[in-house]
Amino acid sequence: MLDFKDPDFITNPYPGLAELRTHGKPVWHEELGLFLAAKHRDANDVLRNKSLGRIYRPRVPEDEWFDFNWLHSDSILDSEPPKHTRLRSLVAKAFNRGRIDALAPQIQTLTQELLDQIALKKDFDVIADYAEPLPVKVIAALLNFPVEDEYLLRPWSQAIVKMYEVDPTQENQAGARRAASEFATYVHDLMVARKKNPGTDLISELAIVEEAGEKLNAHELIATCILLLNAGHEASVNGFGNGIVAAFKEESQWELLKKDPYAISTTAIEEFLRFDAPLHFFDRTATEDTEIGGVKISKGQKIVSLLGSANRDEDVFENPNTMNLLRDPNPHIGFGAGIHFCLGGPLARLEMNISLPALFSRFPNMSLVGEPTRRPTFSLRGYEKIPATIN
Repeated sequence: MLDFKDPDFITNPYPGLAELRTHGKPVWHEELGLFLAAKHRDANDVLRNKSLGRIYRPRVPEDEWFDFNWLHSDSILDSEPPKHTRLRSLVAKAFNRGRIDALAPQIQTLTQELLDQIALKKDFDVIADYAEPLPVKVIAALLNFPVEDEYLLRPWSQAIVKMYEVDPTQENQAGARRAASEFATYVHDLMVARKKNPGTDLISELAIVEEAGEKLNAHELIATCILLLNAGHEASVNGFGNGIVAAFKEESQWELLKKDPYAISTTAIEEFLRFDAPLHFFDRTATEDTEIGGVKISKGQKIVSLLGSANRDEDVFENPNTMNLLRDPNPHIGFGAGIHFCLGGPLARLEMNISLPALFSRFPNMSLVGEPTRRPTFSLRGYEKIPATIN
């Protein structure tokens, strides 16, 4: 059975996931005590099945995990209807499509500023100099997060999401507890200030928005802001970086990006998200007996949607292990599906649709140099460093 902690598997999980798909149905993983849904049909069903829920189990001892626990139990990500419906409807009023689309000019300006800085350096890191600062700055601006404190966001986020891995180390657990407390305290102070002097930013709007007479309580507001800060950049950073490295390894695809990046950006981004998904592991728990792919899932049992595996399913995608930036249609589930579809998905798509073609249009001779450094994680898959040059 798959070892999700094996460094070789983390480097390239796709052969192991392909073998898992040969079973044609969800498979029980004895060590983890849960089912694995590797086929596209089954992984998609796991995300949409109303008999499966996100059931957060508080970590113990609860006094040590207090902030981390409520940040998750009061989060949209770890809630189910009716609480999830209430939280998501409130957030949707403030974090709506119109508001996201209105960010396009700001994203274009930030993109050009980053490209100007890269032009002066010649050699650069795709992650640190481009893929990471753009979405961090955008989501920070959306919440009017102080510019001088933007540097705090990524480390806090990285520390918290390490807990989403299969078996986090004691060091990672301590880091997540510390980051959750610091992040929660910081956002709480921002929230108090915005309630006294509300502006047009998202935190101010979330603090006052109402749905059927209901508001977000203090914990829900803080948890929602932190989720948005995390979701608003994790998907974009990892999706962009994974796609850039994969495209560079396929000379024909790299040439397509160099030749006419604006013409293919829409399909290219979807293929980035399919080919090497930013999110691989999303578990749900049966709230009643149900069935996925002909396999009974008893009440209380967990089943994981393996999104990266689903996106390589031979029964859905032609030549799934080959990157095709012109692939259309492309029914990948890189951002999930159902009521837990990634909140940051539309924003990530907008950012990538602007930043990807802008990069290749400005630097058509860009290439990667040296070996990229991958993050040692499976659930949230991405790179720490991608060395590149514009010459």
